[in-house]
Amino acid sequence: MPLTAWHAELAWLGPERGVAERVLVEVEGERIAAVSEGADPPPGATRLAGITVPGLANGHSHAFHRALRGRTHQQRGDFWSWRELMYQVAGKLDPDSYLDLARAAYAEMALAGITAVGEFHYLHHDRAGRPYADPNQMGQALVEAAGQAGVRLTLIDTCYLRAGLGGEPLAGPQARFGDGDAETWAERAGGLRDGPGVRVAAGIHSVRAVDPQAMATVAAWAADRDAPLHLHLSEQPAENQACLAATGRTPAALAESAGVLGPRTTAVHATHLTGEDIARLGATRTTACLCPTTERDLADGIGPARALTGAGSPLCLGSDSHAVVDLFEEARAVELDQRLATGRRGHHRPADLLAAATEAGMDALGWDAGRLAPGRLADLVSVRLDSVRLAGVRPSEAVDHLVFAATAADVTSVVAGGRQVVADGRHLLVGDVGAALTSAIGALDGP
Repeated sequence: MPLTAWHAELAWLGPERGVAERVLVEVEGERIAAVSEGADPPPGATRLAGITVPGLANGHSHAFHRALRGRTHQQRGDFWSWRELMYQVAGKLDPDSYLDLARAAYAEMALAGITAVGEFHYLHHDRAGRPYADPNQMGQALVEAAGQAGVRLTLIDTCYLRAGLGGEPLAGPQARFGDGDAETWAERAGGLRDGPGVRVAAGIHSVRAVDPQAMATVAAWAADRDAPLHLHLSEQPAENQACLAATGRTPAALAESAGVLGPRTTAVHATHLTGEDIARLGATRTTACLCPTTERDLADGIGPARALTGAGSPLCLGSDSHAVVDLFEEARAVELDQRLATGRRGHHRPADLLAAATEAGMDALGWDAGRLAPGRLADLVSVRLDSVRLAGVRPSEAVDHLVFAATAADVTSVVAGGRQVVADGRHLLVGDVGAALTSAIGALDGP
């Protein structure tokens, strides 16, 4: 297989090695074959201006939430009132409209430098809650959407069985989410297969939606397949209070008792943890996926990011509801929110935040990527350094500038698995992504 060559003006080679100049990345197929610093570009090499970093990993996505952007902000209330508006969108989607919306949402992610996305997928059935002829038709729509948008997908097929800790049945749009019991979920999810650009993972929606015995079934399913396992955890104080009242345990303690926590597991949000909960996640090397733009949009709160890393939990990042699709913003928000909460600066090094957006996120999604090194998947994201946000940057300070000043609009080129998906800020597969989003969202505006 012939090599292709990419020559970066500057490239970030990880927290240990930092930024290097004139970096030649040689690619064979979808993987990096060699990385050379201080190299001249060979004939035929594609030149990458600015600074090139590994592909960004969006650790937590609900693609259909993209239709809610700008449409829920006038209301007062909290997460629970916002959730009712979300259910209205969930009730309208079918496989075709889901494909269109997800393709456009994933293309927006590609423009922002995201080369892999973890889709927390629980919209399984038809509008009456009945399985489609292909019971994984909605999941397959997401797989197709990601392929058409040029990003890799970790399809986190999610178990969702009840409406609350009291065992309330699913009703209304929620009926689309449920499989009845964990064994039926496992049978349906077992029909999904890994493939080129696709990894199948398991999801537990939350302790309020899945009972402990069912959580154990899902965890065992993931362990048998060596698949990632994700769950929403302690996103809301009300969830913690209800869990304590019903079980005498916090959500983290309940998850631990069901065998859910561990190095393959990612706890999404992890906002309202006790000190003992933080120790549980750290001791089991459970990753925490923080989604700051969603957490502040929904008034969820500020999670204990520094305490989690101190306890031993890796951090990754997600755009969740897609109030914003910008992992640079998510990365800096982790630090800036901690500053607001504590009145102190300097909780996280910029290089560590960039690692959360790249390698740690790829690890959580099950991809051998996130670092510019031989053998890794060839994901190269180039960011211009001459925009008004980044003008004046010194190479030695480029990572600091990226984390604290760059935006998704500064991404100019994206290579995912050796294939160029974005060039000069334009999506090469979808074309006009704004028009695609307008069409897909507009199609849901009717009754």
